[in-house]
Amino acid sequence: MRQVGLFVAACLLLAPLGAEAQVLLDQPTTSTTARETMEIGTSTSEIAITSDFTGADLTIFGALSNTDQLLLAIGQYDVVVVLEGPRQNATVRKKERIFGIWVNTRSMTFEHVPQAYSLSSTRAVDYITAPLELNDRGIGMDHIQLTPVGFVGSGADVPEFRQAFRRLQMVRGLYESDPAGVRFVSSSLFRATLRLPADVPNGVHTVRAYLFKSGKFLTERSLPLRVIKTGIEQTITDAAHNRPITYGAFSVLLALITGWTASFVFRKS
Repeated sequence: MRQVGLFVAACLLLAPLGAEAQVLLDQPTTSTTARETMEIGTSTSEIAITSDFTGADLTIFGALSNTDQLLLAIGQYDVVVVLEGPRQNATVRKKERIFGIWVNTRSMTFEHVPQAYSLSSTRAVDYITAPLELNDRGIGMDHIQLTPVGFVGSGADVPEFRQAFRRLQMVRGLYESDPAGVRFVSSSLFRATLRLPADVPNGVHTVRAYLFKSGKFLTERSLPLRVIKTGIEQTITDAAHNRPITYGAFSVLLALITGWTASFVFRKS
């Protein structure tokens, strides 16, 4: 009888401990590892184009937070910075020689493509992540989505026109890439430089920064960049777009006056 009493007393003492353990097990566990974040800024938010504009460099600064210092030290974090120009349809034409004359025989229009594209990265983007990830996000000149508009015909022609479009943009200096343009200046700060060509298109451009860890996409940030014409260039552009009839009449009148003046001066000489 004494042993039974001791057993009952022990059960009564252990019951609160069991209930407390059950409560602790039922509580949700939380991770102490914070997700990496990134913030970016630009050296300027507006580029003014004048008559003597020969191009410009845009500097992007960035800061990383909550990074794994060991992975950062061995180069497992990669940053890609892109400057995308305004998007619009672009047509590529192929010329062929017919009876000794070069004529446009075929063409293809790609919808909603950036007029300008400049990229800087910690290393070549094809070594940062898988091609599928690059295609999904349109990172890199070879991975920009070039979708034909209303295309009907043999699909074998599409790669040829895509390659021609990229080649033409690169020759004009509108598409360029620097696989070592992003540099870490400290354990958490990085800097990138992007080049704007002399004939950079007017409008609102977009600066995008992508952060990868061990080939896995983490986060993205973006900022707008306005490229505007100033002075007489802006006046002429506004007149050509807003008052085309008046602009055309003035251009014809100016050409007549210039021609008449030149003929008068040379006749007198």
